[in-house]
Amino acid sequence: MSFFRNMISNKAGMPPGTLIHIGERKAENIRLSIIDYDEKGLEEKELKTIEESFIYKDKPSITWINIDGLHDVEIIAKIGNEFDLHPLIMEDILHTNQRPKMEDFENYLFIVIRMLYYDKTENEIISEQLSLILWKNLVISFQESSGGIFEPVKERLRKDKGRIRKMGPDFLLYALMDTVVDNYLIVLENINERVEELEEELISRPEPGTLEAIHNFKRELIFLKKSLWPLRDLIGILERGESELIQEKTTVYFKDVYDHTIHMIDTVETYRDLVSGMMEVFLTSISNRMNEVMKMLTIIATIFIPLTFIAGVYGMNFNYMPELSWRYGYFMALLIMLMVGIVMLIWFKRKNFL
Repeated sequence: MSFFRNMISNKAGMPPGTLIHIGERKAENIRLSIIDYDEKGLEEKELKTIEESFIYKDKPSITWINIDGLHDVEIIAKIGNEFDLHPLIMEDILHTNQRPKMEDFENYLFIVIRMLYYDKTENEIISEQLSLILWKNLVISFQESSGGIFEPVKERLRKDKGRIRKMGPDFLLYALMDTVVDNYLIVLENINERVEELEEELISRPEPGTLEAIHNFKRELIFLKKSLWPLRDLIGILERGESELIQEKTTVYFKDVYDHTIHMIDTVETYRDLVSGMMEVFLTSISNRMNEVMKMLTIIATIFIPLTFIAGVYGMNFNYMPELSWRYGYFMALLIMLMVGIVMLIWFKRKNFL
């Protein structure tokens, strides 16, 4: 977080459109790849330089250019110059703290969404920015790291499965976004497991660390909600076909993604209610445990009040005190104390204090 604040401060005062990478460097090296395809065939290769992709700009086939790693500002600048991107668009690509959004220009669409992963070792959600640009026959994707999230889409292209090779670039855009949304479902499945574990821990053995876990969990759900709500609005625009780059026959597929998003928002709201309930249950549980401790201490103190009185009276050592010189006085005092304690315990039991 301090690194991110430092990068923001470095950007302060610079003119709009200044290209500077803001965010964590998640890839050692920039990885460039391209898939060019149509119904008849497919070409896939790794690129050494971004200039190699420029020859596909005016080809009639559909081209998907993927960039993994955003720390090389020069590559982003070259893409912007070649494809005539607005300077603010290139700035948004490099600023990896963007909220999901869509901007419709005359000849291309710019989309930003969040890719989410669940780290089971750390029990936390990992977020990564994905920027997508759609042209008439071209899609460019910008990822922060070299993840394999889009490998299923690549396999469908390679093996010509389904409609993806027969549809336009807008369907490729749908396939990429659908894959990201499907990964949200995997995150929700892991969250569901955590909810069950927290509920079990809350009932069986609540500890001070449980409260911290619930608090962190609630914060992650808030972050998830902030990622889903603007994503819902974004997909809603695509589903309504408000852009000329989205064909009418593709809008039905975006409607399916929209339905998934609505379902996930409802699920997140349910989890938030459960977590809020967990917080109340935890505090109530701690309060009940404290009350039990106080009750036991009160009972013990109450039992010792008459015992202390007896010991105090017989500890004054007056010369003419009865039973003070009696041979069995000490044992009788102990017996009386024991009987008083037993009687009080029986009385507490009958009153359901124990």
